[in-house]
Amino acid sequence: MGMAASQARFLGLTARKTNVEYEGQQINQQRTTLSNQSANYYNQLLGMTVPVPPSTADYTKTVYTFEDGSLSNSISTMIAQSDGTYLISYTSSWTDDFAAVSAGQSIVTRKDSGAVDVDGNTIFNYYVGAKELRGLTEDLTFTAQEYDAQGNATGDPISGLFYDKETKKYYRQYDEQTGIYSQEYVPTSDNVKYTCDFNDEYLKTLSADQIANLKEEEKNYIDILNKQYGEANWLVRYVQNTTTGTWSPYFVKKEVLDSAIFSDTGSSQSNIPAYTIGSAQKTEEVKGVIARLEQDSTGRIINVTLNPGQQDEVTYAVTTNTVTDQAAYDDAMNQYEYDKYEYDQSIQEINAKIEIIQAQDKNLELRLKQLDTEQDAIQTEMDAVQKVIEKNTESTFKTFG
Repeated sequence: MGMAASQARFLGLTARKTNVEYEGQQINQQRTTLSNQSANYYNQLLGMTVPVPPSTADYTKTVYTFEDGSLSNSISTMIAQSDGTYLISYTSSWTDDFAAVSAGQSIVTRKDSGAVDVDGNTIFNYYVGAKELRGLTEDLTFTAQEYDAQGNATGDPISGLFYDKETKKYYRQYDEQTGIYSQEYVPTSDNVKYTCDFNDEYLKTLSADQIANLKEEEKNYIDILNKQYGEANWLVRYVQNTTTGTWSPYFVKKEVLDSAIFSDTGSSQSNIPAYTIGSAQKTEEVKGVIARLEQDSTGRIINVTLNPGQQDEVTYAVTTNTVTDQAAYDDAMNQYEYDKYEYDQSIQEINAKIEIIQAQDKNLELRLKQLDTEQDAIQTEMDAVQKVIEKNTESTFKTFG
């Protein structure tokens, strides 16, 4: 190999070595960046809070209760006073057997009554099945039909009669504002039959006195319904229990029916909520009652005396119970399961990212080893070329020496 060729080869090897060294530096820089990213992910793992399952002890408390007839009382707070008594508050709960309760929903149909209101709007009658709904404030009138001795109807039936349960008589007129009946109806025959003008199976089973009492009872229904579900005009139908034979009222708000959407066949396109009279749990909180507490040797309360030293002083036996708020515990457990799921997901995501970084770093490491091998080969070749150059130089100088 000539002098010029050897020097050109040496320069080429030098340039190639420089490129290898530069690529190695770039790879080391990339590995440093990957290392920083990996460290950040590990720091995230260290900074994550591990979810802890809830303990039932955190949702369990000691409850003191005492009974007063149908009332069940649970003491909520006890504040010690300087004279040894306590200022207590307690919650009374009882079952109200005469309360307005929800009775599900049903499809209601409507029919044109053939009448209009003062504004010219059509008045509709509403039905559930074949049963017509009537207004709770609607006056129930009667029709009288007289018969002769042979049982034949005489004359036309007389409708629209009002019954006065005080006098046990029927009248043609009634003034709601004054509560006065007038124009007594006096039949010309001793044989007369009175029927309620409103066509209802339940009303047909009642006497005039019973219907009058029912109207008084329905006034109470209105008060109960208005307090529970808001002021409204209420419609009612009575349904018989086929097992017991008793009749139960079911109420619907007229305003809901008037605003409902009905199909061409007259059926409501959505279910209409109904209500009835049934049993409901009621509660009332009593606050700031002076009480004297008697405790056993373990510190548990065994008796409570309300209003000690007063005329209305009364002592009750106290029952101690340990109560767990299961609903709150279940909510906390559900939250724990959700947090645990999110924690596991985050762990998996971070580990997946770390695995990707490790794979990338492994590839870079392999490339770096390849560059080291390549650099060693280049260096070996450069050393050989260097020796050739030295020999060429030495022989050249000897020739001219």
